[in-house]
Amino acid sequence: MKRTILLFVLTTLAIVAFFVLNLLLGTVRIPMTDVCRILVGDGENEIWRNIVMQSRVPQALTALMAGAGLAVSGLQMQTVFHNPLAGPSVLGISNGASLGVACVVLLSGSVGGVTLSRMGYVGDVAISVSAIIGALAVLLLIVVVAHHVTGNVTLLIIGVMIGYLVNAVVGLLKFFASDEDVKAYVVWGLGSFARVSGDQMILFVLLMCFLLPLSMLLVKPMNILLLGNEYATNLGLNLRRVQTLIIVSSGILVAIVTAYCGPIMFIGMSVPHLARGIFRKSDHRVLMPATMLLGALLALFCNLIARLPGFEGALPVNSVTALIGAPIVAWVLMKRDRTAY
Repeated sequence: MKRTILLFVLTTLAIVAFFVLNLLLGTVRIPMTDVCRILVGDGENEIWRNIVMQSRVPQALTALMAGAGLAVSGLQMQTVFHNPLAGPSVLGISNGASLGVACVVLLSGSVGGVTLSRMGYVGDVAISVSAIIGALAVLLLIVVVAHHVTGNVTLLIIGVMIGYLVNAVVGLLKFFASDEDVKAYVVWGLGSFARVSGDQMILFVLLMCFLLPLSMLLVKPMNILLLGNEYATNLGLNLRRVQTLIIVSSGILVAIVTAYCGPIMFIGMSVPHLARGIFRKSDHRVLMPATMLLGALLALFCNLIARLPGFEGALPVNSVTALIGAPIVAWVLMKRDRTAY
């Protein structure tokens, strides 16, 4: 118990440290004393104030919330499917968000005659709304399918097939779209924590602050699912209802994060394994908050690497998350027969 508390304290301190580093480091070096003055409203340098308050603070908050949401979503998927390689995008929900964005971005120039990427704030809002609609549409389809199939493997395969189908439709839209629209869609698909600012950032943080505590309500049934579906049924658990609730919870988290940040890869798949390895627990009362904190920490670290001094602009977040997440997933594959889920 003491070890677990110590790990929680250390992880929280690491999050605070990396949050501060995200405010200090970047292409423009700002001293810590000036950052502190800006945060309390006493900063005199207008350029530095804009960099900190309009760019670095929103990015850090977005990374923190998005990482926590994706990590919790991945843990929920791995638990409900008893599959160590399950992740937030396993049921095609991220693909649904991509389809929604593709329909708006790739068709805006050819149908409406106006390229969405040139519409500024209105275009950003349209992209976010279309991503949420696309993701929730696929989530609704998955929930309907879940009520008509009995096996988790069948549902998993159907989710993968939905993802392939959505990718095929997106490919057709790319073929008929203009080069500028295709470029705008590709840039969105690289993922970024820098798209959320102003009122959008406040709404995103509020949504995640509401959804993440709600996910904690599923801790008890998730612990029962670890015992196996047959044993859970014998204990009186309504298996279909619980699985649907977990899938809906995971899907909504993915939908919101993808809508605001684009498809962020590997965090949801790899962080639950990090939490199990570091905390050495399978109890979701410990594992859920641990996964949440480690997801936030990893996302802050990836955002920091993407904005390191010396890079012109910022690296795509997905490139950084893949460099970190892929070795973790490979390690899981090599250790799979030694790990119980």
